[in-house]
Amino acid sequence: MTYKAVYDSPTVEKYRFLRETCGLFPKSEKAATIALRNSLCSVIVLDTNNQNEVIGMGRLVGDGGCHCQIVDICVLPAHQKKGLGKRIMQMLNDFIERELPSSCYVNLIADGNAYDLYAQYGFEPVWPKSRGMGKVI
Repeated sequence: MTYKAVYDSPTVEKYRFLRETCGLFPKSEKAATIALRNSLCSVIVLDTNNQNEVIGMGRLVGDGGCHCQIVDICVLPAHQKKGLGKRIMQMLNDFIERELPSSCYVNLIADGNAYDLYAQYGFEPVWPKSRGMGKVI
């Protein structure tokens, strides 16, 4: 299989499908539409052997100056363990280093062992200085 990672957003339908198939919390059509429209940077991975089907994604959200967060990093299970998460992160990291001011705080929440991937891009645990918290409505 061959893949291509590009700066682009998935469709709302594909975004919702990827999230649910990869085990992320489902999002409504309205929430997905708003989220995709307000992304600072989006990366998708295409399966070039299958009519450029979108099989992975990642986004950077935030105000673009002081606070940003990496979200929605996911690759369909059949395409995992092929370095595609690294491709997504590398492109997001390239955007961060090229476009964001040096004082911008970029964070993320690492599920499972994903912290190993994110550590390769300079992300470090914030505990005990800070404690990540969240709320889903």
